Amino acid sequence: MTTAVDTNVIVALWDGDDQTSGAAQAALDAALERGGLVVSAPVVAELMACPGRSEDFVGAFLEDTGIVVQWNLEEAIWRVAGRALQAYAVRRRRQRLPGPRRILADFLIGAHARERGYSLLTLDKRLYRMAFHGLTITEV
Repeated sequence: MTTAVDTNVIVALWDGDDQTSGAAQAALDAALERGGLVVSAPVVAELMACPGRSEDFVGAFLEDTGIVVQWNLEEAIWRVAGRALQAYAVRRRRQRLPGPRRILADFLIGAHARERGYSLLTLDKRLYRMAFHGLTITEV
């Protein structure tokens, strides 16, 4: 099965302490054994925003690791992401949830994985379980 990789897994690999980085590497290796690894375009954009990471660095990393970038997100992915973001916004207002707000990229990442039939490798199981029923999630 193909696994879509969330931004936070790659950031943990790059910038985590030895334990976190090792766990991210082990999870990526295990996912690769089950099938290919992909990222959606929003993951690439988020990785480029990481401190000290250039577009060239991100591109070379993805190429060297064999992680395929899927640049095109069809209408169904945008609609699923929009509905999930809308439901999240309603829950957040209703429950007055503390903490940082989620951004559209989070929902595009989840919608991409679900609509393409991929599993999602993430450090944030809670968000994706709540927003995307039926999505297979693997947590680091």
